[in-house]
Amino acid sequence: MTPLTCIIVDDEPLAVKLLESFAQKTPQLRLEASFTDSVEALAWLREHPVNLAFMDIQMPDMNGMELSHMLPERTKVIFTTAFKEYAFESYEVSAIDFLLKPIRYNKFIAAVEKAEQWFSRGDAPLASAPEATSTKTTMFIRVDGELRQVNFDNILYVEGMKDYVRFHIEGERLPLTTHMTMKAVEDALPTDAFMRINRSYVVRLDKIRTVDRNLCVYIGDEVIRVTDAYRETFERYVQSV
Repeated sequence: MTPLTCIIVDDEPLAVKLLESFAQKTPQLRLEASFTDSVEALAWLREHPVNLAFMDIQMPDMNGMELSHMLPERTKVIFTTAFKEYAFESYEVSAIDFLLKPIRYNKFIAAVEKAEQWFSRGDAPLASAPEATSTKTTMFIRVDGELRQVNFDNILYVEGMKDYVRFHIEGERLPLTTHMTMKAVEDALPTDAFMRINRSYVVRLDKIRTVDRNLCVYIGDEVIRVTDAYRETFERYVQSV
C-alpha cells in the first residue's frame, strides 16, 4: 500500500517533535508538514490535502475539534491530547483514533494501522470515498451530557441545524439533538444505507415510504424535498432499486 500522507498539528513544540520522530520512522507514513498554529494548518490543508492529520485538541485560536469540522473531505483525523475526557467527542467527528499523551510508539503505530485499514477499503487513499459498506451497526452520540448508543437500523433521518443535528429515531417521540456537523454525520453513517438529499437532511433509504412527482420524500412524519444538488444521485438510486 502507498504510504499515507500526514501532517502534525500541535501548539506544543515538544509534542510536535515527538510525533515527527514517530512518523519519520514509520514506513506506512509520509510526513508532509508540521504546525504549531491550527489556523495556519487549515490554510495549508486547503491547498495540500493529505490522508491523515495528527491533531491536538486543546489549541488557541481554533481547537482541534473545531478544526476537524473544517478539514478537506478526504483528510481523516487521529486526535492527540492529554485530556481523556475528550475521547467521546472524538468519535462524534468520526476520528480514526484517539491517542492520550504521553504517547507511546506502540499506541501510535496501532492508530496508523487503523488508518491503513480505513483507507484500504477505498482502494486509493487520496481518491477514495468512505467505504460503501460498514461493519458497524451503531454509533454513540452525546445528548444532554450523556452518551446514547443509536442503532443505524432505527434512524429515520437526520436533520441539520447549523452546528447541531437532530437524529429522528423510529419509535421515539422526540429527536435526539447533538453537537455535530452534517459532514460528520455522513462520515459516520454507512453510505449504502443512508443518503443526503438536501443540505439539511440525510435519510435512511429503506425507511422511505413514497417519492412523489416533485421528488419529495415521505419518511416518518416528514416530507423532505430532494434539492437539485442531490437530484441526480438520488434518481440513480431510485432507478437501481
